Amino acid sequence: MPKKQNKDSAPPVNHRRMYVDGRFGQLHLRSAFPSNGGFDELTTLICLHQSPMSSRVFRSFLRNMGADRSVYAPDTPGFGQSDPPPEQPSIADYAGAIGDFIDHMRFRRVDLLGYHTGACIAAELAIARPDQVRRVVMVAAPVFNDAERDAFNGLPWPVPVREDGAHLAEEWRRTLQWRGSGVSLERLAEGFAEKLHNGPRAWWGASAAMNYPADERLPGVNRPVMVLRPHDDLWDITPRAKGLLPDAKFVELPDHGFGLFDVAPDVVAQHTRAFLDRPAEDD
Repeated sequence: MPKKQNKDSAPPVNHRRMYVDGRFGQLHLRSAFPSNGGFDELTTLICLHQSPMSSRVFRSFLRNMGADRSVYAPDTPGFGQSDPPPEQPSIADYAGAIGDFIDHMRFRRVDLLGYHTGACIAAELAIARPDQVRRVVMVAAPVFNDAERDAFNGLPWPVPVREDGAHLAEEWRRTLQWRGSGVSLERLAEGFAEKLHNGPRAWWGASAAMNYPADERLPGVNRPVMVLRPHDDLWDITPRAKGLLPDAKFVELPDHGFGLFDVAPDVVAQHTRAFLDRPAEDD
């Protein structure tokens, strides 16, 4: 097993953006990796963002984790700069698109980190590719019940466009409602712009997560899992995963909510690194 780099002697981290071809067109990615030739790298990590955001949310996190491994953060199809599917996709469709990327890069083994919608995609990838996926980190667990699905499906979102621009004020109020502790207005505005950029497809990712049959699918994840529980809109929902992932490690993060990767990327990295880098015999 390669030795971990001392923080003071760690090589500089390279950052790249790239596109690869996939089933829905081109997939846009951000990446980070150490400039040591790759010979001492740990297992490649793929980070999957929440909806309706993009890989931009992982910018600071990539800088941390890219010190001793290659890290890739794709924009889910239809978000960020990735081409959209021709019709509304399921979590399995999103997982298939990320699987195309894994195949394109010829990765033999990967670790996964998924945030909200990304957690569902990571779980589905782990089920579909147990020989390639080594460990999984879920940041919140979208385990919804029928009443919550019905409430989401019955609520029009994004807010329909209005000529006087009132829909922007309504969406901004909703954004402010879920502002996490320590998140600046500038970062909040960036996320708001991401929502607007996605246009009428902005709800596709959230809908896929909301309608994902987590109670049926999560028990099929047979890889080591860690679940981080930030104090956001899934705070009360995430504990439902304990009965579905009985062997998973759960970590409470009550001091951090929305904007977790903006205000506390080092906290997430600390827990993620400890889980991913533990000896294999601990699994």
